[in-house]
This record gives sequence, C-alpha cells and structure tokens, in this order.
Amino acid sequence: MLPPVKKDRIITHLPKCFSPNAALHTKDGFHPQVRAACQVQKTDGVSFNIAKVIVVGDVSVGKTCLISRFCRGAFDRNYKATIGVDFEMERFEVLGVPFSLQLWDTAGQERFKCIASTYYRGAQAIMVVFDLSSVNSLAHAREWLEDAMKENDPSSVLLFLVGTKKDLSSPDQLAETEQEAIRLSQEIKAEYWAVSAKSGDGVRNLFLRVASLTFEANVLAELERSGSRHVKDIIRITDSSEANHKQKKKANCC
Repeated sequence: MLPPVKKDRIITHLPKCFSPNAALHTKDGFHPQVRAACQVQKTDGVSFNIAKVIVVGDVSVGKTCLISRFCRGAFDRNYKATIGVDFEMERFEVLGVPFSLQLWDTAGQERFKCIASTYYRGAQAIMVVFDLSSVNSLAHAREWLEDAMKENDPSSVLLFLVGTKKDLSSPDQLAETEQEAIRLSQEIKAEYWAVSAKSGDGVRNLFLRVASLTFEANVLAELERSGSRHVKDIIRITDSSEANHKQKKKANCC
C-alpha cells in the first residue's frame, strides 16, 4: 500500500500564477465542473491519475536541480549532465482526488537529443527551462518548444516557460530578462515563472501550479469525452499511454 500523500502536496485551492501578464489563466479557483466531479470522486476508490510533464532546455540551465529541489528538497552543487532522460514520479491530492505527475528530465546536450526526443510524445505539459542569467538560453527556448511540439498536439498541451537561477541575476538584469521572457510567453501562450533551485524560491509553487492546471485540464477533457456517461466515471485519464511507465527509466546513448 502506498503511503499517504505528503501534506505539502495536498491541493485544495488553485495556486496563483507567477505573473498575471503571462499566465495560462488568472481565475481564482478551479472550474466549477471540476469541483463538482471531484466531490463525487473523492468518496469512491479511484486509480491514480497520471499526467506526463517533459522538462526541456539548454544544457546547464538547471533542469535537474529544479526537479531535485522539488522532489527531494535538496540542491546538489555537484553538476552531472543528464544522459538521455531521467524520470521522477511525484504524488499529489487535488480536491481530494489522487493525482501524479511524471516528470521527465531530458538532456540538454546536442548529442543526446536523439534519445530525449523519443520521450516527448504524450505530454500533458511542457516546461521549457532557461537560465535567467543567460540571454542565449532564453533565445533557444523557442527551438526547444518546437522540437517538443513535433510529438504532441498543440491543443492539448499546457506550456510553462521557467527561468531558473533567479538568485544569480542582478535586479536590473532580472527585470530586462523577465520582460523578454514575458513577451515570449505571451507569444507562445505559455505561463511564465522565475525560480531559484538553490534557494528554493518559487519552486514548490511552480510545481503545485503545474499539477493543478494539468489536473484541471485532464478532468475537463474527460468530461467532454464522456458525454452522457455518469459523473462517477469521468475522472480517468484514458488517453495517457504513459501510465504504463511505472518504473524509473534512464536511457543509454543511441
């Protein structure tokens, strides 16, 4: 039997966005239909709902440190490049319903792109990560997004543009980079966040927001697909072939 969900992974209200100028939506709460469906579901035994999140971006922008800070509450100063992909599963409870995120940490090195790209398919959310202290990494964000979207339906994927190493940027540099990042977020219809894996600033709020919005999107999509089906059967992620990936995987170079 699985242990209870950690207290700081229990979501009862929709977390706020980082910037109203670059948010997927700015509503104060979950969609009423989602809340109504969850009221029924949380009294019944349901399997864990799973959403796949792929994390992409240049080498050394801090993708692995970002995930490690959230999943383990730690910051590793000893940098080790990801080879191919790495994988974490994080459990939540959203409006009383069990929910999990598969976090796919992909390599940023060019020589591993052939491996990483094979894991892009079937994502419910894409996090494009860049270094707030590196203008070049932001410039490359669009390319990473285009590569990831080749394997996914643009209409069914939530996009997040995440700036890391917030602690390394001067106030003036941060303001200038954020202006460009928000402009890009608006253009690609992504939600913008600025975080620091080293200090932990914004990391937990980011992942709670990602979990909440992917959960809401999946429930609404299932409601639309279900048509006249009874409400007690609606919260199922039926289109996620990735639900079969139950063990941690790490690829080797091709």
